[in-house]
Amino acid sequence: MSKIQPVFFLIMVLFICWCTGCNQSKKQNKINRTDSLKAKAIEEWNKTIPGNFSEQTDLHFDSIKLDEFFAKYPALGSYKDNVYKFYQEKQYTFAWFDKNGLIEQAGNLTDRMLNLKDEGLDKELPYSRALDSLVNLHNQHKKTVAKDNELLEFMLTSQYFVFAQVAWQGADESTVKANDWFVPRKKISYTDYLDSLLQHPVNKNGASIEPVYRQYEQLRSYLKRYRELASSATWPTIIADQKSYKFGDSSEIIVQIKKRLLLLGDYTADTTSTLYDSSLLSGIKSFQSRHGLSPDGAIGPGTITALNVSPKTRVQQIIVNMERSRWLPVSLKTDYLAVNIPEFKLHVYHADSLLWSCNVVVGKAVHKTVIFHGDVKYVVFSPYWNVPPSIVRNEIVPGIRRDRNYIAKHNMEITGKSGGLPTVRQKPGPKNSLGLVKFLFPNSYNIYLHDSPSKSLYNEASRAFSHGCIRVSEPEKLANFLLKNDSTWNEKTIHEAMHANKEKYVTLKKTVPVFIAYFTAFIDREGKINFRKDIYNRDERLAGMLIEKN
Repeated sequence: MSKIQPVFFLIMVLFICWCTGCNQSKKQNKINRTDSLKAKAIEEWNKTIPGNFSEQTDLHFDSIKLDEFFAKYPALGSYKDNVYKFYQEKQYTFAWFDKNGLIEQAGNLTDRMLNLKDEGLDKELPYSRALDSLVNLHNQHKKTVAKDNELLEFMLTSQYFVFAQVAWQGADESTVKANDWFVPRKKISYTDYLDSLLQHPVNKNGASIEPVYRQYEQLRSYLKRYRELASSATWPTIIADQKSYKFGDSSEIIVQIKKRLLLLGDYTADTTSTLYDSSLLSGIKSFQSRHGLSPDGAIGPGTITALNVSPKTRVQQIIVNMERSRWLPVSLKTDYLAVNIPEFKLHVYHADSLLWSCNVVVGKAVHKTVIFHGDVKYVVFSPYWNVPPSIVRNEIVPGIRRDRNYIAKHNMEITGKSGGLPTVRQKPGPKNSLGLVKFLFPNSYNIYLHDSPSKSLYNEASRAFSHGCIRVSEPEKLANFLLKNDSTWNEKTIHEAMHANKEKYVTLKKTVPVFIAYFTAFIDREGKINFRKDIYNRDERLAGMLIEKN
C-alpha cells in the first residue's frame, strides 16, 4: 500500500482509540473527547483532497506523452478527454509535483482511491495496483520531477476522474431508474469542477468542497464506525423476559440493553446494574428517536427488535443511502422542500439551512409515493377533491351499492361519467379528504401535498396510510411560507381562505422546488445517525446492485 500520510495516520490512531474504549463505560468521557479530535482530524484531511494541486508552473511535459499513457492503460480511455482538457488549461504542467517532489495531497488522495470501501463502494479502481506501485516506487527513491514521474502524474489525474465518477456521481442511469428514483441526477463537469477547485479547494468555513449531497460525507464517517462494530463486537440476540421494561423495573436483560446502547453511543453510564434508571431512560429515548420509534422510554418489542439489528446490516443500509446521496443535487441556493418517505417528514430549507420540519403521511406499500422532483406552483385553498378513478371503482361504487345516501354523507357530488364510472368530486370543507388546502407541483404521477381531516394519523410512529399523495401536518404554516413574498397574502387572509368553503387557486410568484426522496439512513441536525424501516422494500434491491455477496 502507499505510504500513509501523517494526518491520515493520526486519524487511524484516534479511530483505534475510539474502538478499543467503546466497551468500557468508565472511559466514555475520554471516548467523547477522542471522537471530537477524530472528527477534526478527518475534516483537516478532507481539506487536502479535492482539487488541491501543485501551483507550480515551471514543470512541463510533452502532450504526446499522454497518448502513450492511454495506449498503455486502455481501461482509462473513457476519461481521456477530461484529462486532456485538464492539462490543456494548465499548459501541460505537472499538477501533483512541485520542485520538492510529490505533493502531500497526492498521497492523501491515493489513500482514499485505494480504500473505496470507506466510500461505501465494493469495487476497485482500474489499475489500482499500478497506482499503488508507482506511489511506492516514488516514495522509496524520492525521484525528482522528470520523465520517470510522468506515469505517476498521469495515473493520479486519470484516477482522480475515475474516483469522481464512482464516488461522487454514483451508479449509472439504468440502475437509478431500476430503483424507481425519478429525481433528476446532478450534472457536473468534473473538468471544470477541478479547475475551479485549483483556486478554491475549501469553502468559506474551511470545509472540503466535494460535489456530493452533504449527507454523503456524514454517512461516510458512520460507515467506518459500524464496520468496526461489525468486526469487533459480538451481537447476541437480546431476548426479553417480560412484555416490556419501564423506568424502575429490574432485570438481567437490562444489563444487556445497557451494554448494547453503550456500543451504539446512546448510553454512557454504568452497565452492571439491573435497574432501569434515569440514565437508561435518557439512552432509550435517544435510541428510539434515532430509529423512528415513539420516544416514550418503554422498551417493548419494537425497541428490542431495533436493538437486535446487527452492525453488518446497518453497514449495508449506510452503503445504500450513501449511493442515494450521490444522486441528489449537491446544494441549492433557494427555498426548497424535501420529503423523506421512510422518515415520514417534510423538511423546509433555505439554501442549506433547515428552517423547520413537520410530520407527513405517505403512501401505503400498495400505493407507493413516487420518488421524484417537482416545483410547487399553486396553492389551492378550500379545494375540491377529484376522486381518482381507482378509488371510485374500488371504494365509491361499492359504497353507493351498500348505501344510496353514500355520496351525500361524504359531502360528494357526481359531475358526469367517464370510462363507465361516475365522475366524483368531494366538496370543499373541513371534512374534505384534502383538508383545507393543497399544494400542487404539476407532474405525471398525480402526486401533491395537502392537508387532511384525519389529524390523529400524524401522531403515529409509522405513517404510511395514503393512496400516494403526501398529507402535511402543518399545512397553514406551509401556506404562509410559500406565500411569504406575496404582499397580497398574510396570516389572516390565508386562514380565511382555508375556511371559506370556496375553492381558490393562487399561483406562486416564484415556484419552489420539492424533492420526494427515500433515505432509510441519514444524519440529523445533532450529527446523530438515524435509521428507518425500509417501508417499500427498496434497500435490498439496490444493495444487490452495489455489494458483492460472498
